[in-house]
Amino acid sequence: MKKIFVVSFFALLFTACEKDEVIDPKAYSCNFDFVDNSASHPKAQQYQAKLDEIVKKGTVGIMMSVYHPNSIQWLGASGKADISNNVPMQPCMISRMGSTIKMFTATVTMMLYDENKINLDEKIAHYLKGSYIGKIQNAETATIRQLLQHSSGIYNYIQNPKFQTASMNNLKKEWHAEDLMSYAYNQDAYFASGTDVRYSNTNYILLGILIEQIEGKPLHEVFEQRIFKAFGMTKSLFASKNPVPHNIVRGYIDLYSNFKITESTYFSGWDYYTADGGLISNPYDMSLFFQKLMNGEVVNPKLLAEMLTWKTPHEQDPDFFPIEYGLGIFKMKTPKGDVYYHSGDAIGYYANMIYITSSKSVIVYAVNSNYGKLDEWVSTKKAIENILETVW
Repeated sequence: MKKIFVVSFFALLFTACEKDEVIDPKAYSCNFDFVDNSASHPKAQQYQAKLDEIVKKGTVGIMMSVYHPNSIQWLGASGKADISNNVPMQPCMISRMGSTIKMFTATVTMMLYDENKINLDEKIAHYLKGSYIGKIQNAETATIRQLLQHSSGIYNYIQNPKFQTASMNNLKKEWHAEDLMSYAYNQDAYFASGTDVRYSNTNYILLGILIEQIEGKPLHEVFEQRIFKAFGMTKSLFASKNPVPHNIVRGYIDLYSNFKITESTYFSGWDYYTADGGLISNPYDMSLFFQKLMNGEVVNPKLLAEMLTWKTPHEQDPDFFPIEYGLGIFKMKTPKGDVYYHSGDAIGYYANMIYITSSKSVIVYAVNSNYGKLDEWVSTKKAIENILETVW
């Protein structure tokens, strides 16, 4: 949930691409540290056929995990991880997961709350004294809880046309927190804090700064210690530790909405250092985390209940499911029932993690291609319905 570019505008400012890298396919070699019994899953053929169908529609590559509490976990993949070097996608590979990191950022914030290091209902300005607070409307009044729930009203820097132009004019630039926040300076707030909900990446940049300040460590160390190592996410890292790992699957975009794709692996520099993006992982690790979170194994049930306290926006997107906002988690109302979820994208990457409340099942999928005509089978209401219909 971080998409910023209208592709036709993107195309106008796009700079010439460099030649594809020559990468030894062995660099992508990976495996799980457990016995993968996916082939014996009773719906293995059905799930694999769905991934193959999505690739046939134009998606470059896809990985997916399907977990049901009373069945074997299924892990699968289809398509290519790297077109130029002819590397097939495998479910153990790593990809960029974009804004799904917000669920992890919210979880770490709840941990700090549980340890009495912060108060969720205290203003963020009580903890952060940087000059940026006075330059961002509502930053002096919004509480930590309101930042977590996107009810702060703070302007979303990504929506600033000046940021879009600057980022597209230098697609490989690596952005840091204050670079990004500067595009929220002196912008009108959407509403008075606490009166509505509206998605804003700026909220989570501020939360990332808070986490670093309270912990006295860079974000990549905090996430590694509190989340990845603690919950067995062996393939996961925060991008600032290694912004473009040698074995990350290549990213691709449908630049001109004609299925003629362009590689974009190095074009996500605002997703490296801040807590509104930056997760590199795979569907298995993310499914593992979501399972444990919903089972009360990550934060205690009382805190989880706070995360699952919902606010409904005054306006809904008519082209998507009705949604409600929790703390780092969304609730989506589908024809089959409610699901909790968080999605995320970067230039050339999209991921979605979904928890089906009725069955306690978890679906996570990640693709290495988006924008243009590709989104129809990746991130739209139609795309999500297509996947839910198969695995519900």
